[in-house]
Amino acid sequence: MAIDQWLFDQCHQGKHPPTLRFYTWTPVAISLGRNQLTWPRHWQDLTWQGSPVDLVQRPTGGRAVLHAGDLTYAIALPHPHRNRRQAYENLCQFLIQGWQQLGVTLHFGEPRRNYTHKANCFATATNADLVLDNGYKLIGSAQAWQGHTVLQHGSIQLRPNPALVQQVFGQTLTLQSDDITLPQISEQAIINTLIEAAKTCFGATFKCEPLSPAELAAIGQVVNSAPVAKTANA
Repeated sequence: MAIDQWLFDQCHQGKHPPTLRFYTWTPVAISLGRNQLTWPRHWQDLTWQGSPVDLVQRPTGGRAVLHAGDLTYAIALPHPHRNRRQAYENLCQFLIQGWQQLGVTLHFGEPRRNYTHKANCFATATNADLVLDNGYKLIGSAQAWQGHTVLQHGSIQLRPNPALVQQVFGQTLTLQSDDITLPQISEQAIINTLIEAAKTCFGATFKCEPLSPAELAAIGQVVNSAPVAKTANA
């Protein structure tokens, strides 16, 4: 997520064009929201399939997200609507349209007053999230702002592992995987479809480019200066 932070900063400074990015996680990780100050103590020593579960801090808000079997997206760009609700509605359109092309209908969730009392971001769907017809929260998103520049990123829960969810959050999935109807296509096919939807929604063209050695070095500095979640508070 240091790459997301760096792209966000560069975009805000006018040094980098708007960027859309997709990625997965290895090893499994839990990302904490920017303002999330408490989390269960046992998260400090979690392991999964012989590897430690990383604990990282996001530059955006929200609650903890378990990154395992998910696809993460990030988009950084100047946005004319400082109203966050309007920004969510605008920026999520490419997700709604892309999944519609894949045969999946998504809707915004409903406002929730008790959201901050949940450790698990995916335990509750807010009006910034996208859910299936059966209520399953497929995509949870969060934002950060610098002036009129916004970073929005989110987790698309493609193949959550019930056993791991139980181990981390002490709860079962609200809906079992058998109840979730998603197309049996590859992550790359999903990414390609979402990129095409983004072209339409944003009236944009995209150029896929790797990060240069200088950019990677700059991002490394972000990593070294970023706060690390080392001590559990609850």
